[in-house]
Amino acid sequence: QVQLVESGGGLVQAGASLRLSCATSGGTFNSYAVGWFRQAPGKEREFVAHISRSGVGTNYAGAVEGRFTISRDNAENTVYLQMTNLKPEDTAAYYCATKSGSNAYWRPGEYTYWGQGTQVTVSS
Repeated sequence: QVQLVESGGGLVQAGASLRLSCATSGGTFNSYAVGWFRQAPGKEREFVAHISRSGVGTNYAGAVEGRFTISRDNAENTVYLQMTNLKPEDTAAYYCATKSGSNAYWRPGEYTYWGQGTQVTVSS
């Protein structure tokens, strides 16, 4: 059983930056890939970013590419999502999740364990 705890969300103005953290425990951290997803009220959960087990491979949704950076610290069992130039449309609850491989990384159903989420609100 893997536990994930997200932190770092908050209320910011458009153009600001935030860094989200996903602290994990249980399991073997470098044995699973990690994804970030977000869900706005009334919308489906959508893929944001993914990082491979080694950290070498990363993938991003088109809406965040160039503004968000995913990274992982295997020594600290933590994955980060650095978000810059935030926009009001980035407002959502952000979730991290783990999966055993890197196939179909954009599909929420491919992920096994999920955190409780952290809220990001961007005002215009």
